[in-house]
Amino acid sequence: MTAALAEKGTHARVPAPDDPTPPAPARKARGERAFDDVPRWQIYVPLGIYLLFTLVPFYWMLLFAVRPAGSTSLVPWPLTFEHFHKVWNERSFGVFFQNSMLVGLATLVATTLVALAGGYALARFDFRVKNGFMLALLCSQFIPGALMLVPLFEIFRNMQMINSLGSVIIAETVFQLPLSMILISGFIKNVPVSLEEAAWVDGCSRFRAFCAVVLPLLRPGLIAVGSFAFVHSWNHFLFALMFLSEQDKQTIPVGLNTLIGADSVDLGALAAGGVIAAVPVVIVFAFIQKWLITGFSAGAVKG
Repeated sequence: MTAALAEKGTHARVPAPDDPTPPAPARKARGERAFDDVPRWQIYVPLGIYLLFTLVPFYWMLLFAVRPAGSTSLVPWPLTFEHFHKVWNERSFGVFFQNSMLVGLATLVATTLVALAGGYALARFDFRVKNGFMLALLCSQFIPGALMLVPLFEIFRNMQMINSLGSVIIAETVFQLPLSMILISGFIKNVPVSLEEAAWVDGCSRFRAFCAVVLPLLRPGLIAVGSFAFVHSWNHFLFALMFLSEQDKQTIPVGLNTLIGADSVDLGALAAGGVIAAVPVVIVFAFIQKWLITGFSAGAVKG
């Protein structure tokens, strides 16, 4: 027996309690590669190329906006804001900015409220045509807005809403609702029903339980849906072009189109208008990017 123990001891080493030798790391599976083993250049080079292609157009637009007319320098010096003054005062971009902001905020509020009610119904209630309704919502995303211009124009003309910002707000809201309702529905499904049931037991009505329990948990989803609706309505060109013909009712995308002449283009004014149009969108995404990613990822997963 002693010989057996001695032979076993020659093949296996029992570490002492105070042995400083760390245990050997587990062998990685074949084909598996840890993130720390990836050379840094394989990460930074693709990201740098992508960042270059993303930022160069913005720098080019900013360069034309702040350098003097006729200059060919690649460095914006000396700086000038004459192009901004021209488009804001002479080309009525101040009015266009106000109209776009009104359309964007109204579309944000209307889309969020209606999508919240519809998404709650889809997430919490079972009715006979629920699957067919969801299928209709998904299929509506394949219909381009250009196909609906003539019917919408006739509807708004009969309602005497042509040359009214309300027509653009309604059209933008209708086209934003399907995706917004699907996202909100998926987000509400991640909220346990037991939280609402506990509130019902405490005497809350369904509406009060929703406002007190569910609504605070939907903040990332609401921010995602609202920001998406605002940015889409801010950048959308087709509806504003078709339904608004008076200059004092037009939005920024249509105003940018007026800067492109038949024979010439004022590149400085066009670039300054592009900067004015891009600044609100950049500010929105800079402040809500955390909530935006959380909202879209949570709304796309069924709990």
